[in-house]
Amino acid sequence: MLAEDRRNRLRAAMNGAGIEALVVYGNSWQSDYLRYVADFSSIEGHGMAVVTPDGAVELFVDSVAEAERAEAETSGIKVSLAPEIVREVAGRLERIANHRIAAAPLGFMPKYIAEKARGYKLEDGTKLVDHLLMVKTPAEIDTLRKAAKLADDGYAVFRQAARPGRKQYELIADIEGFFRKNGCADNFMIMGSGGKDVYAMAPPSDRIIKPGDMVTTELTPAVHGYFAQICRTMVLGKANDAQKKAHALYREAMEAGIAAAKPGATAADVARAENDVFRKRGYGDYATSKYTRVRGHGLGLFVDTKPHILEDVDTVLEAGMVMIVHPNTYHPEVGYMVLGDSIAITPTGAEVLTGTPREIFEV
Repeated sequence: MLAEDRRNRLRAAMNGAGIEALVVYGNSWQSDYLRYVADFSSIEGHGMAVVTPDGAVELFVDSVAEAERAEAETSGIKVSLAPEIVREVAGRLERIANHRIAAAPLGFMPKYIAEKARGYKLEDGTKLVDHLLMVKTPAEIDTLRKAAKLADDGYAVFRQAARPGRKQYELIADIEGFFRKNGCADNFMIMGSGGKDVYAMAPPSDRIIKPGDMVTTELTPAVHGYFAQICRTMVLGKANDAQKKAHALYREAMEAGIAAAKPGATAADVARAENDVFRKRGYGDYATSKYTRVRGHGLGLFVDTKPHILEDVDTVLEAGMVMIVHPNTYHPEVGYMVLGDSIAITPTGAEVLTGTPREIFEV
């Protein structure tokens, strides 16, 4: 149902823009454009899909394993094994060269396909597909609510798994096992453990968790391909006064960002609301790119999609957008700290999808 709804929305958007055909690209890291069109995410190699003028979808993959998986996991589309995927897709586009063809994202297209010397002309369809990816249908938002509930449940497992003497990857193994048992095939997760020496989160290592460590995580499970995220911080033992004071700063910033997230506001407005809290408390430098990347980002068919919550991003928020607001950054007194909730933009404000208490947990 979700895949069929997406294709119907895509065809309507293409018709409205006068676009007759569309080509999209995806790989093992970012395949949300491909997933939107073909309901397929690449695990290895490259994938491309072409929507032809009659509305049919053809998925091209460049490995036998991916072709077999696509045949088993998709319906209503044609799957083509294309070892020379770039040339074969270019040939397919040349056969419809007399139509208006758009590419999304155009900047990701292999050079051979995007070259202007080809027998067809590609227009930039990135904004058209971006809007479909960002503004969700009620069914998509309902799916993201389920993913957010799974994120809450997963964080409860994470808290139980965090014990002195365990290695970081052992905690992650517990989480992955929990998600697999609950039908979640994909989860993006990074973490950190330690004190002032920790400047960010990363994939799990063999670092041993010790009493007194501050343990952070960004946990992002998917339901039917839709990712929701939660960010929380815990302490193994009792949180000290500095950690409690720092956490209160992050909570104030996150709640200011969520309050600013409403239709008509921009991504910049949300970022500014978060950063102003840090600036007001004398920590403005830690809200800059020197210590942090984004103050949140979109969620959906990719773990880190548009709009990115930054003060120079002027994307206007609309009802139906789903994102995480997270003022994650380094704190000079305690180290890297995180706090973030997934939200859906409603006609009047923001619906918070994650329900884990906004506290610094003591384990």
